[in-house]
Amino acid sequence: MRQVKIHTGVLLAAGLIAGLAGCGSSDDRRSGDGPPDADRPAAAAEPQRSGRQGGAEIATVRGRRIAVHKQKGDGATWKTLSSPNEMGATRVFLVAAKDGEWLKVLLPIRPNGSTGWVRASDVKLSSTPHRVEIDPKAFTFTVFDGDKVARTGKVATGEGGTPTPAGRFYFTELVRPPNPNGDYGAYAFGLSGFSPTLKTFAGGPGQLAVHGTNKASALGGKVSHGCVRVGNDDITWMAKNLAIGTPVVVKK
Repeated sequence: MRQVKIHTGVLLAAGLIAGLAGCGSSDDRRSGDGPPDADRPAAAAEPQRSGRQGGAEIATVRGRRIAVHKQKGDGATWKTLSSPNEMGATRVFLVAAKDGEWLKVLLPIRPNGSTGWVRASDVKLSSTPHRVEIDPKAFTFTVFDGDKVARTGKVATGEGGTPTPAGRFYFTELVRPPNPNGDYGAYAFGLSGFSPTLKTFAGGPGQLAVHGTNKASALGGKVSHGCVRVGNDDITWMAKNLAIGTPVVVKK
């Protein structure tokens, strides 16, 4: 699997999209292979330094693996996660709380919303003032820069049998599909969450994503396997302005 180092320090694998759930239309389910490999990874915006006021904190793993504990101070390791992650991207977490030398982080595992504790010395902290809120009922997204609205637009979400789950997630990787006019649009951000109904999809673990689309007319409806689709102009703006680790809230 070809990998490319980009300026943000994120190392992305070219084949990410094949494993994302919800990227195909509800009428084009595949029982075999997913879409072709991505042409090359795309550069996401640099996270802001942790000294900036406000915003969400992002923890980037320093080494090749990190020990995750169920409770802070546990001697026993609950899980060991690798970096790069399974998709080839440098492992990041969204920080939920800090307690001395320990950090409570949101984990990119099932079930959605899982958290664990890592040592602060095992990660590098940065921050971003941005967050993304998705309203499935209104079929809209809003990107906030602090308290200010930076961008809004339409979305498409999962259909009845493969819904887009509500919850708090974050961006885990960013890729550029080989065909910007294809089903996945100009860019695709992997999310830390997973489909509640698809345990696997196209050979992958059923990971969710926010991605572009070649069917702008479908925005404003329920058409996907669980992923969130946005217009290509919107996903391109996100790719240029939002860091890996940016929080994403899907409302109920």
